[in-house]
Amino acid sequence: MMRLIFIRFLFALFILGGLKAVCQNKFLIINDFDENKLPSRPNFAESNSWAALPSLVDMADQIPKSKSELRDQQAEAKVDVFFIYPTIYTQKPENEFTWNASITDKNLNDKIDNSAIKNQASVFNGSCQVYSPRYRQAHYSVFLTKDSVSARKALEVAYEDVKEAFNYYLQNYNHNRPIIIAAHSQGTLHAVRLLKEFFDNKPLKSLLVSSYLVGMPVNDSMFQDLKISLNPSDVGGYVSWNTFANGYFPEYYKNGLNKAQSVNPITWTATNTFTNYAEHKGTLGLKFKISPQIISSREEQGILWIKKPKVAGKVFVKTKIWHFADYNLFWMDIRENVALRVKNYLEQHDIK
Repeated sequence: MMRLIFIRFLFALFILGGLKAVCQNKFLIINDFDENKLPSRPNFAESNSWAALPSLVDMADQIPKSKSELRDQQAEAKVDVFFIYPTIYTQKPENEFTWNASITDKNLNDKIDNSAIKNQASVFNGSCQVYSPRYRQAHYSVFLTKDSVSARKALEVAYEDVKEAFNYYLQNYNHNRPIIIAAHSQGTLHAVRLLKEFFDNKPLKSLLVSSYLVGMPVNDSMFQDLKISLNPSDVGGYVSWNTFANGYFPEYYKNGLNKAQSVNPITWTATNTFTNYAEHKGTLGLKFKISPQIISSREEQGILWIKKPKVAGKVFVKTKIWHFADYNLFWMDIRENVALRVKNYLEQHDIK
């Protein structure tokens, strides 16, 4: 019975993390990138080119059922978040488009909305108005293929959409409001480029509350003056982490994780001692509910190690790579930290 309970818990994390397919379905595209076979560009003047907008009823508005005190506060929020979702396009292409997904693919959009938007972007709705553009995301093959030319071109298409969406956001929605840049996995690759192009050593940095660059290796050398934040209330920098089982180094560790700078999203520092379970604010899991005090974590050599979740049947936990749950595991911790950084930024800039 205990094993069944835990399997259901873990299954829920996979579904809610939105990356079950990324972890398990590794379909590999073998044909060359063809720029003549690309889906149409998004038109960000149209609401259907956005997965989340404050003016829409969307999955970023969701609130966990077990937290009646939480509210979607986008209507009164003084800060925006520009959220770039991770790779959900992992399956065998079902149309003529291969390397980049179409934003009119309803099945894919439903997966995006019910995974990354519901379970990641929603964490920000207590302090921010949520903007998340649909973009022609690169297929998961870009992380597996030896065809680096095709991979680079597919990622470039994806980034150009993100950049265009951000430009549209600045010109039509921002109105000089403070901004959080947040992302996961492939989204973080694009977020780093966005930060370098628009914020790093540029006037727009004055509007940057913080950046949540999760699920990819990030370090200070990628930027001119953006630095990792090592205090939970710091503003104007970035935080990052990549989650693995205690003591586990993935085979790709030396492909960037060995140089990554990260924080522990329970303490928001880089100390390498395990947190007490009691410090954990809450995981978003089964039935979109919060489970507090079940994670113990520490930062170690550029990655985040966690002990087995403190749940019934934890003896059966064999997961080593927790990438799919980078946000879910620390959902309430992130939400409270966003509120703290927003509060600090508004006070520093005397914004009422």
